[in-house]
Amino acid sequence: MVPDIGRGSRTHGLLVYLYGPGRREEHTDAHLVGSWDGFAPDPGRDADPQVTLARLTAALDLRVKQAGDRAPAKHVWHCSVRTAPGDRRFSDEEWNAVAQRIVHATGIAPEGDPDGCRWIAVRHADDHIHIVAALVRGDLRNPRLNYDFNKAQAECRRIEKEMGLRRLNAGDGTAAKNPTSAEKFKAERTGRPETSRETLREAVRQALAGAADEKEFFTRLREAGLRVKVRHAPSGDTLGYNVALPGDRNRHGEPVWYPGSKLAPDLSLPKIRHRLADGTVDQTVPSAAEGRPEWSAPARERRGATGTAERAAVLLDGDGDGDDEEAAAQLVGVGELLDAVAQTSPAATRAELAAAARTFERATRSHVRAERADTRALRSAARGIIQAGGALGRGEDGGTTAMLVSTLVLVTLAAARWHSARGHAQQAHASRQAAEHLRTAYHQAAATPMRALHDHGRALPEAQRRSHESTLRAVLPEQGGRADGVPARTDALVATLAQAEQAGHDPEALLRQAVDMRELDTAADVNDVLVWRLRRIAQLPAHPGEAPRRPPAGTRPTKTSTSRTNERNTPATAPRPASDPRSRPPRR
Repeated sequence: MVPDIGRGSRTHGLLVYLYGPGRREEHTDAHLVGSWDGFAPDPGRDADPQVTLARLTAALDLRVKQAGDRAPAKHVWHCSVRTAPGDRRFSDEEWNAVAQRIVHATGIAPEGDPDGCRWIAVRHADDHIHIVAALVRGDLRNPRLNYDFNKAQAECRRIEKEMGLRRLNAGDGTAAKNPTSAEKFKAERTGRPETSRETLREAVRQALAGAADEKEFFTRLREAGLRVKVRHAPSGDTLGYNVALPGDRNRHGEPVWYPGSKLAPDLSLPKIRHRLADGTVDQTVPSAAEGRPEWSAPARERRGATGTAERAAVLLDGDGDGDDEEAAAQLVGVGELLDAVAQTSPAATRAELAAAARTFERATRSHVRAERADTRALRSAARGIIQAGGALGRGEDGGTTAMLVSTLVLVTLAAARWHSARGHAQQAHASRQAAEHLRTAYHQAAATPMRALHDHGRALPEAQRRSHESTLRAVLPEQGGRADGVPARTDALVATLAQAEQAGHDPEALLRQAVDMRELDTAADVNDVLVWRLRRIAQLPAHPGEAPRRPPAGTRPTKTSTSRTNERNTPATAPRPASDPRSRPPRR
């Protein structure tokens, strides 16, 4: 059950809309289901609705007129209450009970208070009602409405439990402000797919991703086509900023400005300065991008970002022994990395990656403060991806995009577990939704390189293929298999081991290292995850059409510092035995 609260100054205009046909003729059988005394006139049940509408307006506004100048300018309190999809249909009597509980809980008309505000509840659809109240009490004082939205949310959670409805996640006050009804109607009227507030929020977030300092942040905002107004103190110090979309104007022809704090709690200038100061991009440190110099800049930066994302996942999966502030900071950094990837992704994956970034934004904010934490690695990775420009979506670029997105799926799932363990229901849900968008993007990006790898694996000589299949059985004994005992769909994995051996690596040691890096239980396809881990740590081409490079003599790696144990700064250990459940992929 979802409440949505707003305030206005025109009682009659709101009632005309509620009793009217709606913008798409969606209002049917509009009528009262409740009122302050149970005897309010109902335009939906009267032979002359226009006259009754005027009578109802006058009755609601009576105390507003009596209060005169003491009445608030926005004296109309409007709250829509909607059931979730799939919930049963309520009767008018049940909706009346819901309305009374909402006005009691919020302080509009406290139970047992004869001087409560006048209110009505209008129903013109099966799944929701609109509560309208005049914000002047019977004693001509204004009601105490502190935290009315939070109180309405809490009452809706209780109603869901008592009435057997779908239980929605409780809010915690860290979500971005939702667009108002007026903003939604304006977007619909002007043909925009979303409101100005939502468009600006995403644009500001993208401008912040990997920005080195405040000056670069404002430059990016202007380069994105936004109107920017910076507020200065008399001393010349910057106090804050406002942004507006070109062409978005109010009824007076003035730009509609939004301060950063009204877009999202973490987009105010003080919060942005805190992020830039604590996790600033160190431009004096060489890029962490991995790979051969002949690979394109987008491919190299994506490889480097994949390793950085793996380390963030390890920290989030720290089994409760890590620093919550450090983990919260990592989530902010992962959000920036997602924004950077979405901005520079090829057309085939852009929509899903942008959806993942928008959704994960909710997971970056909780009451755990991201303080005293170093996010330079993630922010540098985001910066490198943006500066390298867009990937082509084919060849090595497409393969490294799949490599990075495969890792980001596991990072967002680690974020979901971290939030769930701390009772952050909305953030955990957002993380899981982001993972689903990333899975879709991964399948789009990986289709071509994985098909080529499967073909390469099937074309290997029989003896070589059986040798690597034997390695797989030795390291992954619990992997589901075909009738001949060989793990299912392992052609790409066999091809990767063959190329790793050609490049001078020990295939079995390399595979054990990849398995030991972190858990595989959340992987939808263990083989795909291992393919990309192996290709990254062995610096194999992400696209099999390129020949692997053989390392210098004497550098056959068996273990590297990227293993899970080393990443957590603990002594290196032998690979986990097959009996350790963390080393086994899930059965399918």
